[in-house]
Amino acid sequence: MKYRSRLGEDYSPLYYLASLGSGGLAITFFMYLMFMVPHKGHPIPTFEDLVAGFSAGGLMMIAVIIIGGAGILYFSFQHFRLLTWNIKEYMGFKKTKRFQELQSSNAGVQLMAIPLTYAMSINVLFILGAVFVPSLWAYVEYLFPFALAAFLAVGVYAIQIFITFFARVIAFGQFDCEKNNSLSQMLSIFAVSMIAVGLAAPGAMSHNTFISGFGLIFATGFVSIAIVMSIIKIVLGFRAMFEHGINKEAAISLWIVIPILTIIGIVFFRISMGLHHNFGVQIHPWDHVILFTVIVALQIFFGLLGYRVMRHLGYCKEFISGTGRSVTAYAAICPGVAFFVMGNFLIHRGLVTAGLLSQFSLVYWLLYAVLILIQVKTIQVLGKLNLKLLQATE
Repeated sequence: MKYRSRLGEDYSPLYYLASLGSGGLAITFFMYLMFMVPHKGHPIPTFEDLVAGFSAGGLMMIAVIIIGGAGILYFSFQHFRLLTWNIKEYMGFKKTKRFQELQSSNAGVQLMAIPLTYAMSINVLFILGAVFVPSLWAYVEYLFPFALAAFLAVGVYAIQIFITFFARVIAFGQFDCEKNNSLSQMLSIFAVSMIAVGLAAPGAMSHNTFISGFGLIFATGFVSIAIVMSIIKIVLGFRAMFEHGINKEAAISLWIVIPILTIIGIVFFRISMGLHHNFGVQIHPWDHVILFTVIVALQIFFGLLGYRVMRHLGYCKEFISGTGRSVTAYAAICPGVAFFVMGNFLIHRGLVTAGLLSQFSLVYWLLYAVLILIQVKTIQVLGKLNLKLLQATE
């Protein structure tokens, strides 16, 4: 598909969410490999684990590896293709008058979609390296410091954007609370959380206590900022919604809580794993069952709430299936990705590890079928939005 080009003032930083969504879908296909392919001795599956599984596994194992690998490759390609397109269009957008107007309005938070997507890019690169580069894991301890540095660089960029926006609002006011009648301001929390989960990865997987310790410390710092700021922004957003009703075009923002919860949950999971492996902290399997259950319960609540609100407003009929054109609709992709990922953690690192569920049993597949349905629906929605919002007309 050929993308539109030279959008100028018609561009929005929210187009980065198209790239983010493709990267997230690549992660969903990695979940098949992560939890269904044996990878003893490695925290995540590597190229060698996939070769062994393909050679010694049955038809189901071979199918899982082929589907998982193909999904990762396809959506990773789409992620970086859309990232390149966004960078080019954003550079042109910065030269327009509308960019200056955006910076001085509530919509300035849209710029946080940029570091959010960059953080996803690092995650995608890490997965591509582990899965498709032979023997790379033998050198992974040398790569972790670079991963930390990359996430910290994105973190500095994100905090700079956020503090510039937040400080201006606090110093001079001019924040239109009446137009804040959605959870769109939570985009900044999404970005900070994504950086935290990236920093937590070396903290959990590195055997070097120095790298692990610093990863855990930085991850804890960023996730703390995310939690405190999310409380502030949820209260402000719901207050405006209770008084004025929700902004129809931004109604999808009610679902932004779902990916934020997934990311924060994985941050705490990775922190617990790092503390357990490197610093002797004992973790009981039920600790993770409770953690993931709390998160999934909240996700289901916000999912149902958002669905009912959007059904009242006819949001999906207009902006996803209909003729309504809104780049904000790309925010519909992340909740599907996030629920699929957290569902995998609840089933595998929660229920299966705690002995409440047998992997590949009938109940297991009934639960997993729900996740697959959500993944397929999310892919369909992304395809519709790309055709509507990105495809060149000529």
